[in-house]
Amino acid sequence: MKRLVIDTDTGVDDAQALLMAFAHPDTRVEAILSVAGNVGVDKTTPNILKVLDVVGRDVPVYRGCDRPIVFTPESGEDAHGNDGLGGADLPASSRTVEREHAVNALIRLANEHPGELTLVALGPLTNVALATRLDPDLPQKIKALFIMGGAVHSMGNTQNMSAEFNIYYDADAAHIVFSEWPMLTMSDWEITMRQGLTGEQAEALRSAPTPRGAFFRKITDYTINRFGLEPFLLPDPLAMAAALDPECVARAEKRYVEIELTGQRTRGQTTVDWRGWSGKTPNANIVLEYDMDRVFALLRAAVS
Repeated sequence: MKRLVIDTDTGVDDAQALLMAFAHPDTRVEAILSVAGNVGVDKTTPNILKVLDVVGRDVPVYRGCDRPIVFTPESGEDAHGNDGLGGADLPASSRTVEREHAVNALIRLANEHPGELTLVALGPLTNVALATRLDPDLPQKIKALFIMGGAVHSMGNTQNMSAEFNIYYDADAAHIVFSEWPMLTMSDWEITMRQGLTGEQAEALRSAPTPRGAFFRKITDYTINRFGLEPFLLPDPLAMAAALDPECVARAEKRYVEIELTGQRTRGQTTVDWRGWSGKTPNANIVLEYDMDRVFALLRAAVS
């Protein structure tokens, strides 16, 4: 049984990834942490509760950091709508959020269950970085870390053209995590662009005759109207697929990655040592290809 802690800036694709986690038969979601990113934490936190309403699960939710460690850049409202869920206008949840801060909760959970929890970080790494600073042994207590973030060939999606949004939003946090964690699995923006769904596959998910399917359709209407149906991009679902089913990863390479902090146009760039010239030990398992049939099967289960 996989035991997940999910850290998320709950936007449209984050919600899709949460559906996948709750649908997987060999997975238990132990806790969900909110963080600012796609939209502010005052929106990402209640968005988690709305997903829990859809799946009918009771999982502790912890509110996390409301801003990056140092510098606050643009939000992701353009891609996710002003509520983070594509303007779906979903009713507020009656569920409550735990009083403990997400950073403290992550440290506590790791110490209560050392070596048992897999951490899936779908948004900026602010919570993870601060937890790592407070408990430097945290990386040794977490079974595995999966992230959605980066652009391994510097083809990003932010105003700093070589940087991907999650890393760029809190580059200092990403620097801490990549520097202090001995290994993480990285699903980046470029593989998102390479391996989206077809329009036919997307419509199959959107037309699922279930409450989860209706939710999926509501939250994706905005992004389809904004960006088109095909390719149907899966940033966070791909990262979640890697965590849920290792067989989804068809090809990956372990490389040393560091985060650029000082470049005027490159802050947030994930710089990859593809040739081993740095002599540094690899710290990232970079997913280079997914088995999209397996990924699609996870998504079909998510809306069933």
